[in-house]
Amino acid sequence: MDDEARYEAVSSRDGRFDGEFFFAVVTTGIYCRPSCPAVTPKRVNVRFFPSAAAAQSAGFRACRRCRPDAVPGSAEWNVRADLVGRAMRFIGDGVVDREGVGGLARRLGYSPRQVQRQLTAELGAGPVALARARRAYTARVLLQTTKLPVTELAFAAGFASIRQFNDTMREIYAGTPSELRAAVGRGRGGGGRGAGARADAGAGEEPGSSAALGGIPLRLAHRGPYAAAEVFDFLQLRAVPGVEEIRGERGARTYRRTLRLDHGSGIAEVDEPAGPPGRRRPPAGLVCPAARGTDGGWLECRLRLSDLRDLPTAVQRMRRLFDLDADPYAVAERLGTHPLLGPLVAARPGLRAPGAADPEELAVRIVLGGPPTRAAALVRAYGKPLDAADGGLTHLFPAPAELMGGEVAEPVRTLCAALADGAVVLDAGADREAAERALAALPGVGPRAAAYIRMRALGDPDVGTGAAQERVGVGASAAWRPWGAYALHHLWSAGLLPVGELPGGGTSGGAELDVVPEPAGYAAAVRAG
Repeated sequence: MDDEARYEAVSSRDGRFDGEFFFAVVTTGIYCRPSCPAVTPKRVNVRFFPSAAAAQSAGFRACRRCRPDAVPGSAEWNVRADLVGRAMRFIGDGVVDREGVGGLARRLGYSPRQVQRQLTAELGAGPVALARARRAYTARVLLQTTKLPVTELAFAAGFASIRQFNDTMREIYAGTPSELRAAVGRGRGGGGRGAGARADAGAGEEPGSSAALGGIPLRLAHRGPYAAAEVFDFLQLRAVPGVEEIRGERGARTYRRTLRLDHGSGIAEVDEPAGPPGRRRPPAGLVCPAARGTDGGWLECRLRLSDLRDLPTAVQRMRRLFDLDADPYAVAERLGTHPLLGPLVAARPGLRAPGAADPEELAVRIVLGGPPTRAAALVRAYGKPLDAADGGLTHLFPAPAELMGGEVAEPVRTLCAALADGAVVLDAGADREAAERALAALPGVGPRAAAYIRMRALGDPDVGTGAAQERVGVGASAAWRPWGAYALHHLWSAGLLPVGELPGGGTSGGAELDVVPEPAGYAAAVRAG
């Protein structure tokens, strides 16, 4: 995509490209997302950047109308398995804030200089600048949704000093922390035209309001259509009592779960959005580019954390669980031309491939097998109880080290030992090929369960294509790449494959996937929509 094509996207306010690139206006000194509702600037005054951090490093401030720092992440980082893709997933998970650039480089297996050089070449900013942009966004969310004293807030957001915090906020947002906090009450920085302009974290909430007291209110932005009912169906059928629960009726549900985080624990709540009555969803892949920006939106989320330093990590984990950085347009363009998948994609635009809030937890659940009640027994026996039960939430899921010496099935104990000693790595930027090989080699796991763990725990969108196509007899796997996981979800929801099946991947060594056997009627319920 060249700069002229990018300018066309800006002119049409194409929300499909929010997060894929940013543009800055040299006459105003601000940078925006492509779908910004402001008047389109002249081409001669526009510069383009591959990341928000690059625009900030060039001296541009974030637009107060479109809030470019709140856009969905690029789907490219979920697809790519190279150094840059893995580094971006690690940075999003907070590795630079916790371990520094040296820690990031060690996890990637490269020198800090190599990491700096490759990130700067592709994104226009190194790991420190990318992490700084993430910290500034976290600080803005805390300023606008809590009554925390500014000193405490600065360190919670990851800044090393108050001076660094103040300088950064002035540079990026053209205002002091006090001014940014006061702007919420005056309604500044509100929405512009289109959902993309409103997909902001905590916009419109008074600090200390009832929403803030019930947790930090966030809007988790996504691009394009979002098949929320199917995602909530998927999670509801797999919810482990004590760790997860679903409240409400279909169409107005709230997903709730506990989170084990680096500095403490938390509880996350995400609401199922109710679609606008009478609004017709356009067929996937057939959306006019000028209308794409109107199809974005967000999920309402609330986070209650014992330590606010965990906010960015908690946000990223919920984004991965709900697959909010996906690009449904790219998926539809690839899968929508296939004779079998085309009608399925058109009928269910925005179908997502849910990930995992805790990769190690998911791996244990898959290898344990059986219905969610089996995992619930494990939680009651070995999970850490919450200080006070919150509805149906009572425990954190046990960490691998807590299960190694327990009376659990041998495959689970073996998996936990491998996770604890680093033989299997399932963190955000893990090498997916190496992780799948290591998992498949463990007794009682096997290639089938390893592939499913790779798809969900590691968020790989390109899993199971060859096997699924062989099963339904529809051609070469290259036709679906790199969106095999979405093809599988379409086949599952249509009943063309047994739900959760990854055929052709060998046996699971006795361990059942978390969705086999599936509760009766799942496919029918999903198809009924």
